Amino acid sequence: MNLKSTNMKQKLIGPFTQLLPMTGIAVKGAVKDEELVVIENGGIIVENNTIIAVGTYKELLKQIDIKNTLLEEVIGDSVCFPGFIDSHTHICFGGTRANDYAMRNAGKTYLEISKAGGGIWDTVTQTRKASILELEDGITKRANKHLKNGVTTIEVKSGYGLSVYEELKMLRAIKNVDNRIKADLVSTCLAAHMHPKDYPGTASEYLEEISISLFPLLKEERLTTRIDAFIEEGAFTAEVIAPYFKKAKEMGFTITVHADQFSTGGSKVAVDFNAISADHLEASTTEEINILAKSNVIATALPGASIGLGCAFTPARKLLDAGGAVAIASDHNPGSAPMGDLLTQASILGTFQKLSNAEVLSGITFRAAAALGLKDRGVLNSGFMADFIAFPTANYKEILYQQGQLKPNMVWKKGTKIA
Repeated sequence: MNLKSTNMKQKLIGPFTQLLPMTGIAVKGAVKDEELVVIENGGIIVENNTIIAVGTYKELLKQIDIKNTLLEEVIGDSVCFPGFIDSHTHICFGGTRANDYAMRNAGKTYLEISKAGGGIWDTVTQTRKASILELEDGITKRANKHLKNGVTTIEVKSGYGLSVYEELKMLRAIKNVDNRIKADLVSTCLAAHMHPKDYPGTASEYLEEISISLFPLLKEERLTTRIDAFIEEGAFTAEVIAPYFKKAKEMGFTITVHADQFSTGGSKVAVDFNAISADHLEASTTEEINILAKSNVIATALPGASIGLGCAFTPARKLLDAGGAVAIASDHNPGSAPMGDLLTQASILGTFQKLSNAEVLSGITFRAAAALGLKDRGVLNSGFMADFIAFPTANYKEILYQQGQLKPNMVWKKGTKIA
């Protein structure tokens, strides 16, 4: 059963104590809280999955044909936002990395953990052992938890298969789940996550095989339009990845990059290939910040990885002040970011990077949509997808103040209340 589309008569939903449509804010640059539009006693008119109008409930009542409009009443204090968007996750995987986490916190190095059987390759091994049905079950559970927490659109990467067959298995699992759950999943091919330990050739030969054998199948089966790569000293260099990205661009794929997590270089690759986003950036210096800010690349902060690894946060404050666009995503994965709670992580990032409420909320709504190339969501406005959420409070400032402990109690997906 496909849960993606619904047909409905026009309805007016509200009143919300406060409604923040997230409109009128630029994609790039710093944002003051005074720029946030706050509609008191707001409402939303919805028809056929789409927002028809947003405004005060009183004014919207005057606009509707009361006999042909369903009134969906919201009772009690409530603050309404666009549905949150998590633009970077790895929620398709097998197994767990709890042993890694314990060893890391006990002072073991990445190399020591790897020698003990941990690291990314451990997840690759467990993901390969998992059936497609087991992967689908894991994705479904994690995506539904995200949806309950107000995340209505979720990017999901492959990258724990690292062969043509196994990457196809992961991307097919993501597509199958997307067709039957209420949240929207946006798939990304991360076959260039690391050089597989069991691949007999060089890194360049591996990437060439993926581009020749896997890319056409991604197109044929419509599994993804996005190609990602991990540019890092322990993964792929800028020189090695260049032919891979060139081939991807020639075939019409959108590029995104794991960049500057432990060492620099990835952000320049992102800019050079006009990537839609550069994600991580914890190691970015003034040089990388400036080139990103001058480009159209969305800088995506992943505070979950910083929390999980105990390392520095993405320099979001400096990126914004330099004029860059900053999205915030969870990086939900079994190794470095197991928490997976987007709102909690975004709140913590805001505290450490001194981000305004407006900057944090922009980073998990319309700026995250921009990181995925989605122009139909992330704000509440006429013609946009009717994805929105409500929190049980009368003051929107309570949401980040409570650092993720205040959860939405109502979620609408394409105009239909699902939680």
